[in-house]
Amino acid sequence: MSFREYLHEKAEESRHNETLAYLMFLAGAIFFVGGILETVMLYHEPGWFLFIPYSLEASTGSFLGLMLIFCGFALTIFGIAAGLHYARDRGWYMQELNKANSVEAGLTKPRTKNGRKKKDAKA
Repeated sequence: MSFREYLHEKAEESRHNETLAYLMFLAGAIFFVGGILETVMLYHEPGWFLFIPYSLEASTGSFLGLMLIFCGFALTIFGIAAGLHYARDRGWYMQELNKANSVEAGLTKPRTKNGRKKKDAKA
């Protein structure tokens, strides 16, 4: 496997991981909104601290809503962070792939009979 093929494969892998990170972000947003909606449906006016409800009755519905809010918030934050990380990695791989292509293009220019490279004709 050549270096160019390796960089191409790693760029594809980073693109795939970036897509998965954005799907994680979307799942987190859905969980977060679902948790807030469940909390509002069970308790019409709960006490809120930012986006976290407090002073709820101890029930399975309130616990589920609170867990959905926390898990959704965590998935949203980690999805954004992972997406940015993989996008940056993919940019680096693409930059290195462009460098490798330019070096290879410079090495494969046609040569004259005496071994010198042909000069490019300027238009």
